[in-house]
Amino acid sequence: MSYSLNSKIRDLKPYDPIEGEYRIRLDANESFLSVPQEIKDGILREVDRVAFHRYPDSLAKEVSAAFADYYGIDPSWVTVGNGSDESISVIMSAFLMKGDKVLTISPDFSMYRFYASIVEAESIEFQKEEDLSISVDKLIQTAQQEQVSMIIFSNPCNPTSLGLNRDSVRQLIRSVDALVVLDEAYMDFWDQSLLEEITDYDNLIILRTCSKAFGMAAVRLGFAVANPTLTNAIKAVKSPYNSNTLTQKIGSELFRHPDILRCGIRQIVESKNKLYQDLKELESDCGEKIFVYESCTNFVFIRTEDAKEIYHFFLKRSIAVRLFPGFLRISAGNPEENTAVVQAFRNYFQMGKGEQL
Repeated sequence: MSYSLNSKIRDLKPYDPIEGEYRIRLDANESFLSVPQEIKDGILREVDRVAFHRYPDSLAKEVSAAFADYYGIDPSWVTVGNGSDESISVIMSAFLMKGDKVLTISPDFSMYRFYASIVEAESIEFQKEEDLSISVDKLIQTAQQEQVSMIIFSNPCNPTSLGLNRDSVRQLIRSVDALVVLDEAYMDFWDQSLLEEITDYDNLIILRTCSKAFGMAAVRLGFAVANPTLTNAIKAVKSPYNSNTLTQKIGSELFRHPDILRCGIRQIVESKNKLYQDLKELESDCGEKIFVYESCTNFVFIRTEDAKEIYHFFLKRSIAVRLFPGFLRISAGNPEENTAVVQAFRNYFQMGKGEQL
């Protein structure tokens, strides 16, 4: 007797981030800011009071309330997750049946289609326009024709750095019968959120995270926000103790410092804007060799035929960025890191082909 893996997982490969030590890491859209000492001190005080022999609060009421207070919403709309990835997995498992159709957008966060495949839903892939914008009318038409059960996408978008304005998202939500899962992981860097309108819709779930704007990628803390009916369903199907006590305490302390958090976001946006401006100057100097997209996130997205060559050129100089076919995604770093990236680009284009690699 021998056991064989089933067809849906047989050929899967584990998630494969860039491994190794690099002088500059701008590949994962993390914050370049360290957690301020004032918040660290508060976290240590909270950890010292943790009852390690007790299970965590299953509903994570304290951190839900702290998150809700920061964003000015009702805490009863909030479900805490072990990062947004867990929330995506739980939502797809709960709201989709085998064979249901999920509408995803391309390019977008690749894990949406992965989680859909695990629950044996069919992914319908909607292609963006050539300029990477989204035609909402075409998207609605596709959703209706395919009779999809769910639409999931990031806004602003990872990896394109572009965003869909509130009116366009409202039009989509109101025009489809499907559940719309709106991943606002990067919305802290923009101003087009629908969080405060969440109870206006019976088919909307919004995802948020502490990994990007708040420098808490190591903690794995995410939130799903929805009307009471959807929230009750999410809380009913998630695992009872999905968010550990340490994470809950850290998140609660984090949101007690709104002024510090908002100051950090301003610094990140300023850094991104400077990186974008410097790369646009490079684009002007290099003609058609690169194109830098506008950004409402904490990273820039670049189209170039030399993407793979530049990626390896950077790695050899201990600079890690994210490679996509024909594109590069570069997180905003501190001033020294941004300068090093721009200079590395200039060095690449100034060298002959034989010298570059």
